[in-house]
Amino acid sequence: GSCRHRCCPGRNNACWVPGARRAHCYCDAYCQRTGDCCQDYRSVCRRAAVGCAVGPWGPWSGCSSPCGVGSRARSRQVTVPPRHGGEPCPDLKQRRGCLGEHPTCGAAK
Repeated sequence: GSCRHRCCPGRNNACWVPGARRAHCYCDAYCQRTGDCCQDYRSVCRRAAVGCAVGPWGPWSGCSSPCGVGSRARSRQVTVPPRHGGEPCPDLKQRRGCLGEHPTCGAAK
């Protein structure tokens, strides 16, 4: 079979048509996962690039120093990893300065 005629997006179990002598194979986007790609799938079917997608930022952590200069951090998760040359993921962690002001900081011991 050959993908020259058609490459099916998504999952499509009907990606074939009967031919005069044998069925023509039309590959779907999941053929590599299921192991049923046409021999020329990689060279003929273009794979769409998928850019990275990330979720929302989580909350800022508490200040790392209870007294004086410290830092806060927050993070987010990758929801869709990049594939086939898609846009890479942006930063997943952020850090910023803070000043710890715990009530016990000014108490003399």
